Amino acid sequence: MASSAAIHVAVIGAGIVGAAAAHFLAAAGARVTLLDASGPAAGATGASDGAVSVASKRPGPMMDLARHARAFYVRCERDGLFRGLFHRRSTFLVARTAVEAELVARHGADLAAAGERVVEVGRATLLARIPGLGASVCAALEIPDDGHALGYEITQRLLGRSRITIRRNAPAAEIVMRAGRAAGVAIGDELVAADAVLVAAGIGSAPLLGLGEILIPRKGQMAVTDRASLSGPAIDGHLMAASYLAAKRGIAREDGHIGLVIDPLMTGQFLIGGSREDHRSDHATDARTIAAILREALDLYPPLAQRRVLRSFAGVRTASRDGLPIVGAHPRREGIVIATGFEGDGICLGPFMGACAARLLLGEAPTVDLAALSPQRFVRVEAHA
Repeated sequence: MASSAAIHVAVIGAGIVGAAAAHFLAAAGARVTLLDASGPAAGATGASDGAVSVASKRPGPMMDLARHARAFYVRCERDGLFRGLFHRRSTFLVARTAVEAELVARHGADLAAAGERVVEVGRATLLARIPGLGASVCAALEIPDDGHALGYEITQRLLGRSRITIRRNAPAAEIVMRAGRAAGVAIGDELVAADAVLVAAGIGSAPLLGLGEILIPRKGQMAVTDRASLSGPAIDGHLMAASYLAAKRGIAREDGHIGLVIDPLMTGQFLIGGSREDHRSDHATDARTIAAILREALDLYPPLAQRRVLRSFAGVRTASRDGLPIVGAHPRREGIVIATGFEGDGICLGPFMGACAARLLLGEAPTVDLAALSPQRFVRVEAHA
């Protein structure tokens, strides 16, 4: 990016997207104040799995953007920014019924059409790679180029290597406009003056944007086990059930739907998720939902019966009305850029989308076409309603 030392940007939201934008803005010479109602990674970023996954994305813009975002992780790891935090690992798309096998095959074809490497894995090979897999598993595809990174660790690294001002416990009340342009952010009675504002506050973005009800809270419950291994991940890849793909593709969407993933962590533990509970913004877990998740997990991978659940937790993801993230200039208010609505794809897309948002704030074109994510699409919908 070109140097932009004269500009002061207020970034609202210290999750992975806001942290990435702040980092790359500061690297370009901008002065940055990062504001968060709580603290870095305290929202969805800190309550998520670590899938840097193209395999999980629905066909179209999301799949294409995820390929760019994963390549961005690879570059940042190679350049040292994410060294030790981003790890290559396969994703296994797993079917347990004939109907699910058809869905996995269709999704695999979409991935291959997007340029992704897709490997069909027979049951014998899969059992050699992941001993103990459930008897119900009848088909699987391996996506070998995916990866893993924990969102809170990436956020910490980005902020730790940035010269920015971080304001914790600083909830933004409104974006102050003067002469039709953003002039700063109000925190209580205080004005944090700024030349431009990035809104990357997840569900907290909604009251700041004035664009109607375009954001939807989607709660997800998860569980973490004790260690099955003392020397890295306990199994050779991330297990993603067809139920998760169905939810992403809009095939099976009822409130509380379980889209199963079994995520082997670098600590040797398993992260198991998760529910997709629309219009829920609380952080409580309940025994019924966690039990449903664990039953699904045990059917897919029975050795989990030997593990203890250490804790359960919930995060609130922010989805948009049409299922795509919202990234781009505010359609009505000059000097405001929006980067929100990433739902469960924020860890994968976050660093790259933050870098793209930084370019927009500096008056530069992003490195990819973000037209499909433009906030302007909601204004057009309202105009034709």
